[in-house]
Amino acid sequence: MSYSIQEVADMMKVKTSTLRYYDSEGLLPNIRRVNGKRVFEDKDFKWLRVLNCMKNIHMPVKKIKEYVILVQQGDATLQKRYEMILEQKRNIENQIKELQTCYKEFEYKEWYYKTALEAGTEKVVENISAEMPTLEIDEIPKDYKKEDE
Repeated sequence: MSYSIQEVADMMKVKTSTLRYYDSEGLLPNIRRVNGKRVFEDKDFKWLRVLNCMKNIHMPVKKIKEYVILVQQGDATLQKRYEMILEQKRNIENQIKELQTCYKEFEYKEWYYKTALEAGTEKVVENISAEMPTLEIDEIPKDYKKEDE
């Protein structure tokens, strides 16, 4: 089956201009052209999935291009590609940790505002957060009972 650039863009949640840019940068090395139009086929989705993940973790285009070139060089580059994937995996793990930290802060803020709204004032919660300047995440007090518990 074949797919238009618009169909692929919709699936990847990007603009067609983004796919055209990727193509101009050499990030879509095996895309066929029919009458000058890009035509994507089922076999292309193996690469498009990888490209979509790289895009979603904000991997620089330069790095993606390096990966594409290595893939095209074949088995002689297996070790280098493996190392690149491990590096990106570590980057993802770090991003997950950062997001988990942010999630905890927003969980606290959700509790803070919900508690203040229920009381009709912030005075019931405003002195709970850290008094000293710190970037440590605020935590919901341990003695706080959630309504659904």
